Amino acid sequence: MKILITCSAWLLLLTACNNNQAKTGEATADEAGNAGWKTGVALYSFHQLPYSVAIEKVDSVDIRYVEGFSFYKLGNEYKDTTMGDLTPEAIQKMKDGMKNRDIQMVSMYVAGGNNVDEWKRTFDLAKAFGLEFVTCEPPKEQWDMVDSLAGVYNIKVALHNHWKEISIYWHPDSVLAAVKSHPNFGACADLGHWVRSGLEPSECLKKLEGHILGMHLKDVDSMGVKDARDMNVGTGVIDFNKVVSELKRQQYKGMIYVECEHNFDNNLPDIRQSLEYFNKLSAR
Repeated sequence: MKILITCSAWLLLLTACNNNQAKTGEATADEAGNAGWKTGVALYSFHQLPYSVAIEKVDSVDIRYVEGFSFYKLGNEYKDTTMGDLTPEAIQKMKDGMKNRDIQMVSMYVAGGNNVDEWKRTFDLAKAFGLEFVTCEPPKEQWDMVDSLAGVYNIKVALHNHWKEISIYWHPDSVLAAVKSHPNFGACADLGHWVRSGLEPSECLKKLEGHILGMHLKDVDSMGVKDARDMNVGTGVIDFNKVVSELKRQQYKGMIYVECEHNFDNNLPDIRQSLEYFNKLSAR
């Protein structure tokens, strides 16, 4: 008996096979991107290395987005200046270098300032880099001033949560209190520090729905312990299935940065593993 397969039937068969492979195979970066957010790395992960080495590492694993930090000592190429003290010429040099590598600095963790002039310099720096938001932890008495400047510069402020013993933003409720009357404020959700404070990350994300500008992606080895050890994403106590489900429910479209706070002398494999795990999970 001869079996005839039309061209259209053959195409349907191939499509079904490819779809089945996609369901069982590993997720690609493009597939993960369909979740709606962008993944990158916080340059603090490389804070013991010169900037030139750090950015080369970022490029080597095809990471396209980074978050800088203002107190980063950049090494000999920049005369060991911190990122927050760069001259306009040095800022342009850094921007050109990132553009040549197709890397974008979307945000920066900033130390802030003690007065309006110091905060203006912070926002001038952010404007010069073309940042979408700055990540910081301003004291309560500066909320009105910082929010006002953020509005003038059209640059958002992401309030970052360290653990409860050192940060007024450790609990989502305190972030919501700041955001309530400050339209330029949002949240930088640090998953590991929430766990160190004894909080469940997916529940914290739910509380902050609509306010999350960025996220620090990390895992830790124990709940409610301030000195909990930093782990690769997916190897600690955080339930990332719940995290991803909550972000998808919110239709989150912001930045997600891996922040690796261990193996500082050689943590690129850990960063890559963490991103691959999270992207694969996100693509399901």
